[in-house]
Amino acid sequence: MFFKNSKSLKLMSLVLLLLLLTSCAAGHSQFTTESPAGFWYGLWHGVISFITLIIHLFNESVVVYEVNNSGGWYDFGFILGVSTIWGGGTHIKCKSDAEKKRDQEWQEIGQKVEIKVMRKLKDWAENDNNTEANDDWDEISDKVEKKLKHKIREWAEKD
Repeated sequence: MFFKNSKSLKLMSLVLLLLLLTSCAAGHSQFTTESPAGFWYGLWHGVISFITLIIHLFNESVVVYEVNNSGGWYDFGFILGVSTIWGGGTHIKCKSDAEKKRDQEWQEIGQKVEIKVMRKLKDWAENDNNTEANDDWDEISDKVEKKLKHKIREWAEKD
């Protein structure tokens, strides 16, 4: 057989695929002002735009975008072709239901811990027989909250 291993078969297939894809690339002499490229050629040129860009880097006669085109319809086809290949913004990662549930559970746990800690601190301050501490509870809770945030931030930023 002509191809002795699969690497040479894959390489030959890739070369043939590239030739096929660029055979109808933009900048072909078939497009003139009398016979411009339309929507379907715009769509095709958009689909193969990445490949033609790479080829254009080495061969200036191959261009990515056909200058002799029908205007808006060619542009629409080109943009549609590019967005079909590159996803058109559909690659935005959305959180899965499991991730949302996990985040919500951690949020609830954090709120419960915060309420319990604040309640315990308030009980501690009230049982101190110091009426001034009871009057200044808001000030104490603010100081405790700042201190806790500072210590937790220090702990989280350590390697």
